[in-house]
Formats: sequence, structure tokens, C-alpha cells
Amino acid sequence: MTEYIKLIDLTKCTGCRACQVACKNWNDLPAESTGFTGSLQNPADLSYNTWCLIRFDEIQNGSGMNWVMRHDACMHCEWPACVKACPSPGALVRTDTGAVVHDPNFCIGCKACTAACPFDIPRYSAEQEKIAKCTLCYDRITDGRKPACVTACPTGCLTFGPKAEMLAKADARAAEVQGVVYPRNPKYQTNVLYIMPKAIDVAQLQHTNPNPKMPTTILWWKNLFKPFTLIGMGAVAGAAMLHYMVRGPHEPHEPENKEGGE
Repeated sequence: MTEYIKLIDLTKCTGCRACQVACKNWNDLPAESTGFTGSLQNPADLSYNTWCLIRFDEIQNGSGMNWVMRHDACMHCEWPACVKACPSPGALVRTDTGAVVHDPNFCIGCKACTAACPFDIPRYSAEQEKIAKCTLCYDRITDGRKPACVTACPTGCLTFGPKAEMLAKADARAAEVQGVVYPRNPKYQTNVLYIMPKAIDVAQLQHTNPNPKMPTTILWWKNLFKPFTLIGMGAVAGAAMLHYMVRGPHEPHEPENKEGGE
């Protein structure tokens, strides 16, 4: 199976929201009741029913005001913290394509993934008692098609292709616009990349993480404490079995009749 990357060139985004609409249509997600919050960003944030969002950021710097429009959705991490944190097998899975998909049939609504994600992506529904997020249109890319958001983009801001090809394209475009590729953390790679304009600092944008990484608490629990817990449970079960083999089953004793009793 080919591994893919979605590349987002912020120098080409016009904030048209075609990707937002395409995501809603393809995944059959209902519209949300929203109101004016002082920004063109609408809805105000990602949610259980909004997996893709155009964020609007007004950034003041020495050269004046920069208005940045950014496509925001799941980053489809190479080593997903959400998958590592999830205690329910099958609820969150990283596929060979690079897409991290969720299956509501196995989700137990524990919200461990929402706490673990370094990009604040999985969203919980109290009504459904489950989480949901972008799947990179796994059902489309395994059928030889591009994600719905990429197909709908009219400016070429969103492109999609095999990993090696897109990494080369990202580096070439970043050099052309004198920008940077984000995130390029060798210790925490993603299958979604951004071309950040030269004048924009990642830390200035909403819901970004300049240094994404696997939360230390997840590593401690999964790699240290959980194995010791399982060893402890196994030891208790083994001790119980040994006691049964050596002493045999516990037999109840008949109560002694006291003098004068029946």
C-alpha cells in the first residue's frame, strides 16, 4: 500500500471554504447552528460534526498586519499519540496509507485521545459519547481518488500524492517562497504538511504546536506502568492457580451444633 501526504500551501489559500463544504458532503456530516463571533471563521472550532475547518488568523508584526487563512484538520501522525493512548482496540488505527482512521463501533468515549493529541484534533460528542475526526478520506484514497477537500480546492493550496514525491515538492516550494515546511520534527512526523509563509511564525497561529511530540505521560503509562500492571495481574492469577493446585479447592465447613441447639 502506498503511503501518502497531504500538502497545504498557505501562500495559496483564499479562505473559500470549498474544502470545508466538500468534507461535510462526502462524510455526510450535518451543518451546525452558528453565530457571528467577531471573526470570519465559521464554525468557531472543529467539532464532532466538523472535521475540516478554515481558520482565520490576524497577525500583527513589524511589516503590518498579516491575514492568514489555514485549512485545519487531522495531521495523521506517523506515530499517532491518539492511537497510543486509546485503550479500545480498533477504535483508532493508523493504516499503511498514512491515514489515521476511527471506528465508532469500537470507541468507548473515554476521551484519552483528545488529551493525548498534540494538535487538539479528536472531538468528543456528549450526545453520542464518542469521538470523531478527519480520516484523510481513507475510503477514497484506497479507491485511487484524492481526499474530498483536495479535489474541491480551486487554487492548488491542497495537493495530495505519494510520500516521497510530496516531501520533495514541499521542500522545493518552501525554498521558492522562502518559507518553512511545518511540522518537520524528525521525532514526530506527520502525513499532513504545511508550507508556512516567510513572515508567519507557527506559534502565532491558532491550534498549532511548534514542537509536536508524544506526551510523556502516554509513554510512561504504555511503556512502563501498564506492563508492570499486567505483570502484577498475571502474578496474582498465577499465585491463585498455584494455591489451588497445592491446597485444592476451598471446602465449606459444616457449622457445629451447640449444646441445646436444634
